[in-house]
Amino acid sequence: MLFTDPDFLLYWRALTRLGEAQVLLPAALLTALAVLRRPQARPLVAWWLALLSAAALLTTATKVAFFGWGIGWPELNFTGVSGHTMFAAAVYPVLFGTLASGAPRTGRLLAIAGGCSLALLIGVSRMMVGAHSLSEVVAGCLVGGTVSALVLTAGHLPRTLVGPVLPVIVVVWLGLMPAHAPASTTHSAVIRLSLKLSGNSVPYTRSEMLRGLAYTPR
Repeated sequence: MLFTDPDFLLYWRALTRLGEAQVLLPAALLTALAVLRRPQARPLVAWWLALLSAAALLTTATKVAFFGWGIGWPELNFTGVSGHTMFAAAVYPVLFGTLASGAPRTGRLLAIAGGCSLALLIGVSRMMVGAHSLSEVVAGCLVGGTVSALVLTAGHLPRTLVGPVLPVIVVVWLGLMPAHAPASTTHSAVIRLSLKLSGNSVPYTRSEMLRGLAYTPR
């Protein structure tokens, strides 16, 4: 079947890496530093980074709550906001819109739409590789999408924020990282934090949550 074909799954595994913080954040921060040279864009950059930090904190809190204390939503198979999806939805629309700031309005809108589409595909990839449920991906889209929406509607992006070199650097970075970036350690770090805060020796698991739902009297 298509969904179990090794080559098909390899595609989703490569795509899902584009949502990793270690891949996305360097591209976002490099772009932010380049944009900070334009004084009129600095409030927008500060707003973006503040919202992105808040979204990351919220996402981490939902994961810590589950791994440490088993706080989830069994009926929706929800154990926490999908971090990959959240970062993708919070970064790619703004990133692509910024990199296309020198293009005509239609080009900028297409770039933003491309960022939204890529974020959605990364969310789908999280389900295809078995990392998240639909509810967790939807939550990631909502949290990250809110960040992008607030930034993009807070004010018009000034024209020609970046030169022609930065888009090339970002594209090359994003093209190479899925194959060459080291394995992400974010998940294990969140689990260690959860155990330290809760005092438990092992984290709660999805199967435990769903098993509890199965035995809940009707």
